[in-house]
Amino acid sequence: MAAMDEVSVRIDDEQQFEDIPESDDLRQLKSQVKSKRGRGFGDSGAGLQGQFDVVDKDDSGQGPQRSVEGWIVFISNIHEEATEEDLSDAFSEYGDIKNMHVNLDRRTGFLKGYALVEYDTYKEALVAIQKSNGSEILGQKIKVDWAFVKPKSRRAGHR
Repeated sequence: MAAMDEVSVRIDDEQQFEDIPESDDLRQLKSQVKSKRGRGFGDSGAGLQGQFDVVDKDDSGQGPQRSVEGWIVFISNIHEEATEEDLSDAFSEYGDIKNMHVNLDRRTGFLKGYALVEYDTYKEALVAIQKSNGSEILGQKIKVDWAFVKPKSRRAGHR
């Protein structure tokens, strides 16, 4: 029994195969194939199937911008030995805190000097900013402002 070697065939000129007659099965198979190109394979939504949260588009000029979940206040110049409990006590008097994010230094375990506090309503966040900006926590004066603000609107034609 003789051993068979593998043979690879490279087609340089595909035109020589165009003259081969197609069978009925092959024609039927080709008619069922739909040509699809690009991402999403359609014009509507480019393949996005889910329901997404949308930030309100308010073109009323500059000012605070609501995040997807609430109104976020940025607190800076926090004493490094302050704790999340200190911040929670200080800012919970202005309204229910929906979320608080405090970054800690990995090496020392102390605060990095800033925090984010999220309120559910605009009024709670505004009161927190107005009453706590310039106040002291552990003897250090803090700065409080909006975390997100609307950008200045650009006039048409200017970059």
